[in-house]
Amino acid sequence: MIVRQVLPSLAAGYRHTAGLKADGTLTAAGDNKYGQCNVDDWTGAGSHHTVGLKADGTVTATGWNKYGECEVSGWRDIVAVAAGCTHTVGLKADGTVVAAGSNEYGQCGVSGWYDIRLPFIG
Repeated sequence: MIVRQVLPSLAAGYRHTAGLKADGTLTAAGDNKYGQCNVDDWTGAGSHHTVGLKADGTVTATGWNKYGECEVSGWRDIVAVAAGCTHTVGLKADGTVVAAGSNEYGQCGVSGWYDIRLPFIG
């Protein structure tokens, strides 16, 4: 069973801002040159891209994809996502982590990570 918890959230990219509303949908404002504000019920904003975690554990992304940071369509069983400047990471239900995008500084070197957990908010 995948357990997800929606937390109040704001995310800021290079020239855009995204906010998670109480009903679970996301709103975005700012520069939309690369489509980074074209969001529905999404949860993260990077530099020029935005990523969203769907209720079924899959991930979607929109915006700048110069380094492959939006190539997340094959991700499954994800419980949390984060968008960096030129990369995206996802936490899987089994505690492992996946990443896409630029690895210039080793920021996508998470293939050996396991037993990663979300903080308990109670």
